[in-house]
Amino acid sequence: MLKNNNYKQLAESICAEVQSSIPPQFEADVAREGLLGKIQQLLLANEINDSAPEYRDVTILLADIRGFTALAETFSAMTVMELLNRYFSHMSEVITQYGGTIDKLMGDSMMVLFGVPQAAADDVERAISCAVAMQRAMSEFNQQNFELDLPEMYMGIGINSGKVMVGALGSDYHREYTVVGDAVNITSRIEAQSLRGQILLSENTYQLAKSFVQVGEPNNVMVKGKKQTMCLYDLMGTTGPRAMTVPRREVRKSPRVAVNMSCYCYRLVGKQVDSQAFQGEVLDLGYNGLLMRCPIALEPLSEIKMAVSLQLLGTDTTDIYARVVKVDQRADGILCGLEFTSIDTVGQQTIKQFVDNQL
Repeated sequence: MLKNNNYKQLAESICAEVQSSIPPQFEADVAREGLLGKIQQLLLANEINDSAPEYRDVTILLADIRGFTALAETFSAMTVMELLNRYFSHMSEVITQYGGTIDKLMGDSMMVLFGVPQAAADDVERAISCAVAMQRAMSEFNQQNFELDLPEMYMGIGINSGKVMVGALGSDYHREYTVVGDAVNITSRIEAQSLRGQILLSENTYQLAKSFVQVGEPNNVMVKGKKQTMCLYDLMGTTGPRAMTVPRREVRKSPRVAVNMSCYCYRLVGKQVDSQAFQGEVLDLGYNGLLMRCPIALEPLSEIKMAVSLQLLGTDTTDIYARVVKVDQRADGILCGLEFTSIDTVGQQTIKQFVDNQL
């Protein structure tokens, strides 16, 4: 293991040796600072992987594409792979700009750490700014999707700060530097609550960042594995290190049309669909959400699966996953505002066409 920043001195020596071997005609093409930085990163990674586990304060950012399952079922594996590679390329550029460490890629989600391998006083500030910049970068990414005749994609982000165990995990066959602890699990639960284009902060992160962030009304939600509710904050913007606002996706402001359509719904318990169905009545419908009268009170931010008959809209029935964004108990019943979290492309196009025709 390299001690006392010796990796920097070794990196200088390696960089000088490499440059001395470069033919004069190619010297201009090799930027010394860029080369030195890459060598230092490789040496530091080696030092990290050999270090003993330790407790550290970190801020964890977890991002996930909303409705990715439906997208993966619609397009070829090659198209999905190319789409993901382009998405991760966009996001990695932003993350690098804000000094985040990509811990792992998991299908359509990614976990980013701030505070490892080296802690800094502005870890929380950079994590929040990074999340805002990532949501803003989705606009450019979706413009490329439009040009390639691909659907828009939306991302939900959860951020949490806390103590974790940092170190190398695995065996001689495969080893990776990562973090383990309850703070990681909490971040996953927070991210699962986020809607398209939304960034949710934990209570811990909010307390560390409240002097430079703007948030909406806090929500107390029940999450898997916790006996008490968690308070989550909807990030609207940040003033540090520079002022940025979270883009409010137009999907939340799409036109609505009145309908009278029944649907069968199933509550989601974790990742499992409850076998007990209940019948709801759809009162109005938009491109990416609806208002439904329910026979039972649904928890805000909980998720349901809906079997919606599209006979009024088309010819088929489609399954839609939706998040409860508001609940209003009235004399004539319980009204629930829902935002779609997953819907196949055919269903989405059919709903849009129906709404447009009614307008």
